Amino acid sequence: MTTEPPYLRIAGEIRRRIESGELAPGDPVPSTRGITQEWGVAMATATKALGALNQEGLVRAVPGVGTVVAESGRERATTPARQLSREHIVRTAIELVDAEGLAALSMRRIATEFDTSTMALYRHVPSKGELVRLMAEAVFGSGPTGPRPAGWRPHLEREARWLWKQYARHPWLARSMAGLTRPMASPNAMLYTERVLAALAGLGLTPEQMLHVHLTILGYAQGIAMAVELESQARQDSGMTAEEWMTSMESRMDAIQATAAYPVLSTFFGTDDFELELGTLFEFGLARVLDGVEGMVEGAKPV
Repeated sequence: MTTEPPYLRIAGEIRRRIESGELAPGDPVPSTRGITQEWGVAMATATKALGALNQEGLVRAVPGVGTVVAESGRERATTPARQLSREHIVRTAIELVDAEGLAALSMRRIATEFDTSTMALYRHVPSKGELVRLMAEAVFGSGPTGPRPAGWRPHLEREARWLWKQYARHPWLARSMAGLTRPMASPNAMLYTERVLAALAGLGLTPEQMLHVHLTILGYAQGIAMAVELESQARQDSGMTAEEWMTSMESRMDAIQATAAYPVLSTFFGTDDFELELGTLFEFGLARVLDGVEGMVEGAKPV
């Protein structure tokens, strides 16, 4: 007697939930991490299960949300097949990872999106690592538009905000580019570095100071952006928005506050004026970083 592979068994159970109406069109299905937790399987098995459902046209990836039930079981069947090329592979990978996170990416999963074999992908992209590099390159391929701002500080603000926008739009990007000490040889990412250094040129800073300013801004933006990825993954895993999660924690927070062990922190619990928003936090920190750079620039001016 042939034993059904685990990924088909998992796909069958999720299919049953969809067909029974337990999961309606637009509802999120278990993420790859959720599948590993519910069924106790490896990430590769979870990826194959979702890939099988995608091939059937039962699910689709939605950026910022995850994999959801497709509006129609024929949705995939009525979509023209995508041409297999490096550009299309990279674009498909970005769409997938925007929706499900970097952990969901595998050459096998991308192959299912094209109804082809994994080996066929390797003719265009030699490895998963190279695919991630190409994805980051594609994102960095479009810089800020419009004329260059007058003054070094507005110029750095524009570059930093552009970078933050890319991180917010693509939560996986910060982690894929996180190696400050081992940067990737990526021409488009290097163009971002060039623009930042050009903003600092002619201010009297040493080359070391200029590079340190660039890496400080880059590292700061990446650090805040990591929270974007964590929130995106937490939403997929828990099925709750940040606001819904905070509401679910209210009773526990009230119990902690009642201990009177945190007299200063407790003053924040009773006010509705403060709400943590990552974009606001980014702007606050960016201003402080550039204040420090401004002091250094002033100190470099000839007396």
